[in-house]
Amino acid sequence: MSEKKMTSSRRHHLKSVMLQIAATMIVQEKQDAIEAKKAYMAETCPAPSISGDQAALMETCKKLHAIIDRVDEERYDMLSKVGKADKEIDDLKIKVVDLAGVKKPALKKVRMSADAMLKALLGSKHTVNMDLRANLKQVKKEVKEEPSEAVGDWRKNIEDKADRKKMFETS
Repeated sequence: MSEKKMTSSRRHHLKSVMLQIAATMIVQEKQDAIEAKKAYMAETCPAPSISGDQAALMETCKKLHAIIDRVDEERYDMLSKVGKADKEIDDLKIKVVDLAGVKKPALKKVRMSADAMLKALLGSKHTVNMDLRANLKQVKKEVKEEPSEAVGDWRKNIEDKADRKKMFETS
């Protein structure tokens, strides 16, 4: 079967019908909630019997005050328990962050001159032009000077060594 497009009037009609149904459902839910509340109140809190003398009414008021005090104490206890639990949760969250650690991004290698580094550290107001190489000590190479006698007598040294060699060979 080929699917036909729905006309705009049909779509508008279906939309309005759905909205009407939803509105009636919302009204019904509100009425159900009111009835449930009335039923609960009738079940847990019976209607007070006002008939009687003043002493009976005073006794009823005392009972109500005792119930209210007990409920207030329970509410206070619950609030303190909730406060302690919230504080403990916050402490545990901090511990989790401490244990997990904060991931630091990988640092990029940047080639920067010493002047640029000082400018970045001290700010743009303080411009310091330092030639750090000027402060380095100059290392001079020591030239080994051989005695001039040894340079001229090298032939003599070779002959002496040759004579010693002959001496060992002949023995």
